[in-house]
Amino acid sequence: MPLAMNREVFITCAVTGSGGTQDRSPHVPRSPRQIAESAIAAAKAGAAVVHCHVRDPETGVPSRDLAYYREVTDRIREAEVDVVLNLTAGMGGDMVFGGPEAPLPLSNATDMVGASERVAHVAECLPEICTLDCGTMNFAEADYVMTNTPGMLTTMGRLMTDLGVMPEIEAFDTGHLWYAKQLVKDRVLTGPALVQLCMGVPWGAPNDLNTFMAMVNNVPDDWNFSAFSLGRDQMAYVAAAVLAGGHVRVGLEDNLWLGKGALAQNWQLVERAQTIIENMGARVIGPEEVRAKLGLTKRAPVAA
Repeated sequence: MPLAMNREVFITCAVTGSGGTQDRSPHVPRSPRQIAESAIAAAKAGAAVVHCHVRDPETGVPSRDLAYYREVTDRIREAEVDVVLNLTAGMGGDMVFGGPEAPLPLSNATDMVGASERVAHVAECLPEICTLDCGTMNFAEADYVMTNTPGMLTTMGRLMTDLGVMPEIEAFDTGHLWYAKQLVKDRVLTGPALVQLCMGVPWGAPNDLNTFMAMVNNVPDDWNFSAFSLGRDQMAYVAAAVLAGGHVRVGLEDNLWLGKGALAQNWQLVERAQTIIENMGARVIGPEEVRAKLGLTKRAPVAA
């Protein structure tokens, strides 16, 4: 296929994530204030979109607390810098089995709730974008399954569409894209859709360029896509995504390191991504251009 490099690229910064990284780097933000401040710094460095999870401020473990999401949202919207807000809706679909010889009952680490509860913070905060993990998948942990059934995705997708929030389809494998296209065909989601290609996440799409291009080639031509990979491959995928015609994602959710022995901050990862993009001859676009491209409407701070 001919090269179709993207010349106008937006950067998403995935600020904190829900992985167990809180004790691996002092720069992983925990409290709503820290998460918002890190997101604002990333926006000042060139991120047009910030993707936010929330954590318990004391322990750093992932949380679904609506008050934390409200505080993060308000702090970002009240800041002096403009940025598109993207909240996760991936929490609440975590099934942890009891083990190979006794899978039931499920482990106490299981966090499974209904569709309305999974998007309650989206309805509360009304971000411009929220994520929709478009399939079920084994993760790296032995007995953990990220669970997103077709019925759950249909219900969550309709809730997001009715709220006027654009779903960012998180595709961890080609089948997830297949189902995403079905959701658009069924008018659960409105096209053209927005996709995040998630590469190298065990045990989804493996981190190689042949698989990456297979994913890219399964994205409809009129959709917008972004891509990322983990750890030391994060910056290589900045270049790969731009070359393939997409946008980019960086941030501490996916990678803690700026270089060997040097722990990163979110703004530093954004700054490095911007340098790579511009050195390739492309232009980094800001939040207003992203809104125009994706058909988003900027929202004011939520009234108390």
